[in-house]
Amino acid sequence: MGRPQPCVQWMGYILVMNEVHLESLDMNLLVALDALLEERNVTRAAARLGITQSATSHALARLRIVTGDALLVRTSKGMVPTVRAEALAAPIRRALEEVTRALAPPAAFDPRSARLRITLGTSDYGELVLLPQLVERLAREAPGIDLRVRSIDASLAEPLAAGGIDLAFALLGQGDAPGLVRRKLFDEDFVCVVRRGHPLAAKKKLTLARFVAASHALISPSETEGGIVDDALARLGMRRRVAVTVPHFLIAPHLVASSDLVLTLARRVADVLAKPLHLAVLDPPRELSLPGFTIAAVWHERTMNDPAQRWLRERVVEIASGV
Repeated sequence: MGRPQPCVQWMGYILVMNEVHLESLDMNLLVALDALLEERNVTRAAARLGITQSATSHALARLRIVTGDALLVRTSKGMVPTVRAEALAAPIRRALEEVTRALAPPAAFDPRSARLRITLGTSDYGELVLLPQLVERLAREAPGIDLRVRSIDASLAEPLAAGGIDLAFALLGQGDAPGLVRRKLFDEDFVCVVRRGHPLAAKKKLTLARFVAASHALISPSETEGGIVDDALARLGMRRRVAVTVPHFLIAPHLVASSDLVLTLARRVADVLAKPLHLAVLDPPRELSLPGFTIAAVWHERTMNDPAQRWLRERVVEIASGV
């Protein structure tokens, strides 16, 4: 036999005090209970709730079943709360106020007073081309935001979904997965760089023959042999000599600055490093028809409406438009 449920008697009815399960509780009943205990009158509570008196009476009846208590009883001076109702009044009011605050729209984001940490995922390309301007902008407009930068690979979905990365700079289409949102930042193309004293720097044009005859440096983040230049040469039935292969964008220009190597790399990287490293920038042979690439900001849809994240993305878009 099951354990008998405690019960009370009210106006000839037996009210069974059932165990309350929140998953099956109509939260509107709590709103009705708060109004009834405040007004102590079904008609006034109905007006406050914006429902009919009949609906309010029905809500009170359901509440009596849920709580196993009469809650409000009639006297010569009107309805008064039971001892149980008086005990419920303050906790119910606090609970409803907490729910109201929790569901209220987030406060407007104030970058000047914000104190938070943002984790950015990018390659060394993004670090060089976008990060300096972003750090400067944060220091000026949002000094309380701390930035953490992480290297990324082809798989963006998991760290973005899990919150390990808040925002990434990546190739458009890199690591496509459900839940990822992308915004194009800019298109990029390729140039060739050599040291200013290189024989090719004195030439007016980098011809295909001169290009193939030179020794080259190759940036290969995946540490594989060959790249888009080698693919383009293969279509022309030609090959080049790759004397040095490195996995990162930033070391290769330094190698070129102290050698006779030719390096094909992204134009914006060349724009940043050519002057301090005394490099000459040349257009690649037009016969190669090298395809460019597009850089995008990538985030997960779970952060779409976060005010701080939205503010940061807007700053990134502004910075990218001027790069």
